[in-house]
Amino acid sequence: MQKALEGHFYNPTRGNLSSKEVIDELVNYIQERPEMFYDIIVGCDSSSEETPHFPVAVAILRVGEGGRFFLKKVKYSGSFNKRFVNWKNRILQEVLLSCELALFLREEFNKKIKNLKDDNLNYQFRYIHADIGANGQTRDMIKELTGLIRGNGFEPKIKPEAYIASVVADRYS
Repeated sequence: MQKALEGHFYNPTRGNLSSKEVIDELVNYIQERPEMFYDIIVGCDSSSEETPHFPVAVAILRVGEGGRFFLKKVKYSGSFNKRFVNWKNRILQEVLLSCELALFLREEFNKKIKNLKDDNLNYQFRYIHADIGANGQTRDMIKELTGLIRGNGFEPKIKPEAYIASVVADRYS
């Protein structure tokens, strides 16, 4: 995992968690009600500054009953100082961070699931929500960014269906 994604995730109920603890929380949440269906989704937003921070959200939804989320704020500073003078580069970075985190979490989650005796868990980890849409200035980037998401093995969702990026992550940008 990229250095920018190392460190702790924040959950409003549990506080700061390591990526391993996030995986444990996802599995435990599913095991609480294994008869339900679950969606695990990643999305990212960013502040509109030249040196923005990127809240990357991981959400697990118990379909029809709400869910939980975990947030990692990525800020490029020090030796990782990156400037985003072009807003298109910032939007691209949101999708790149989402893909990277989703790939890492899916791999670790699948390893954890394989070690369980109960492998009948009813979930999917297939969507990345991108904070782009047909009505805003990001409309010209839809094809490229959804292709990037598909190329990483996930299905893209854009506004208005991209609520993990445009609502959850946006709240922390």
